[in-house]
Amino acid sequence: MYKNILVPVELGHDESTHQAIDVARELRAKEGEITFLNVIEELPGYATQYVPTEIRKSALQETETYLASLEGEVPASKSLVIQGHSARSILDFADDHGIDCIVIASHKPGVPDYFLGGTAARVVRHAKCAVHVVR
Repeated sequence: MYKNILVPVELGHDESTHQAIDVARELRAKEGEITFLNVIEELPGYATQYVPTEIRKSALQETETYLASLEGEVPASKSLVIQGHSARSILDFADDHGIDCIVIASHKPGVPDYFLGGTAARVVRHAKCAVHVVR
């Protein structure tokens, strides 16, 4: 059983998110905590000027609202939205916050994933803690 579980959440993938949450609940120790983390990819500087501030604020608000709803469903949980590169940010967060297990959903790999690697694949390869992949 794990005391500090991280569940990275990608919006628009409700089914896989809920599967990951179910697994995290099963793996959580009696006094454990689950953290939901969403990473908003940083836009390149040249692209930022073309995305209105209102749209970025709205997207952030939508994400925070969704994560808050997950918190409401899962006792002993918290959520956070950060900016950065998905895999690197997940790994850094896990290292910095004493995460002992990451439960991450993965999509069925396509041809590009075999050459580039998906977020879940990068997390599995580089995590310093246990990783449970839900597919």
